[in-house]
Amino acid sequence: MKNVLITGGAGFIGSNLAKRLHADGWHVTILDTLSPQIHTADPENSALFQSIKSISKFIHGDVTDRPALTAALAGQDAVVHYAAETGTGQSMYEIERYNRVNVGGTALLLDIMANKPHQVRRLVVASSRSIYGEGKYLYGNEAVYPGTRSDEDMQAGRFEPRMAGHGPLTLAATDEESRIHPSSVYGITKQVQEQLVLAVCPTIGVEGVALRYQNVYGPGQSLTNPYTGILSIFSNLIMSGKPINVFEDGLESRDFVLIDDVVEATALALTAPAAAGKAVNVGTGVPVDVLTVVQTLQRVLGRNVPVTVSGNYRLGDIRHNFACMKRAADVLGFVPRHDFESGMAKFCAWALEQGPQASGYERSIDELREKGLLK
Repeated sequence: MKNVLITGGAGFIGSNLAKRLHADGWHVTILDTLSPQIHTADPENSALFQSIKSISKFIHGDVTDRPALTAALAGQDAVVHYAAETGTGQSMYEIERYNRVNVGGTALLLDIMANKPHQVRRLVVASSRSIYGEGKYLYGNEAVYPGTRSDEDMQAGRFEPRMAGHGPLTLAATDEESRIHPSSVYGITKQVQEQLVLAVCPTIGVEGVALRYQNVYGPGQSLTNPYTGILSIFSNLIMSGKPINVFEDGLESRDFVLIDDVVEATALALTAPAAAGKAVNVGTGVPVDVLTVVQTLQRVLGRNVPVTVSGNYRLGDIRHNFACMKRAADVLGFVPRHDFESGMAKFCAWALEQGPQASGYERSIDELREKGLLK
């Protein structure tokens, strides 16, 4: 296989994958809308677009546009499907748009492949850790999956998940057989994308693979998009000398995985025989809490700003989730090479080169408050 289409390939993960596949000898086609939220108001001069312009056939188009998507699929041996709206908070009030692009775009991609001649042999879809909702916990030796935390509990500062009839729970690594119960519209759309791909692909002679990415970060990540995650948000605040408001008690945790490792896992997923038909976690297998994130960023960036642990919270946010990486090792031969410390060194060195950026973070916070999602 030498021809690959990357939908959403001008974005953060897609552009890095495009560069890797081009270096490996693939002929890369990219279909992307160049969304201003990702590429700024002058998208054709954005660093992400410039990084892939000369190494790919670029099609400026929308994944919900049948003629554009049909043309992009012509002659492709493989597809990596990244085109999607991202951000859990924003998804809770832009519900139609998230479903139209994420679910509708995936359905259209599969509909074309089911009804038109093509030569695609493998389709890799970007799924997400958000499909799990709260991660896996143990009560004694029993695996349990708490539901969404209540407004009442979080108002009272009880942030750890609870289950009726159970005492304190112990956090465990979330494996691919864990319960799927997303707590955001974004998570629901990612679940549907994954299920569509894994259900339809076997019926049309295509090998489907779903990669459940954890929290991806690294050089090239948008410092202006307020929906890209706390590492870009906090680093920009620190470089701007602005205070940081840490939600809850700061002990909520995520699995942060460097873009280099994500690209490696995805490149392997395009060809690994054992990956066909599988959903696979892509992370590090290590949880890092938010207070550690803030402390590490300040130390590595060499700057300190006021930090408030406010007890604010977003409705629908999860408390903890980190990946079990056994299946990734077994079916992809993938083991992450970067721990949090070494990954942050790479990210912060790049962020310092960029300097502070104008960001819509404050506006995004106001939107959440207006919608009643931030307390």
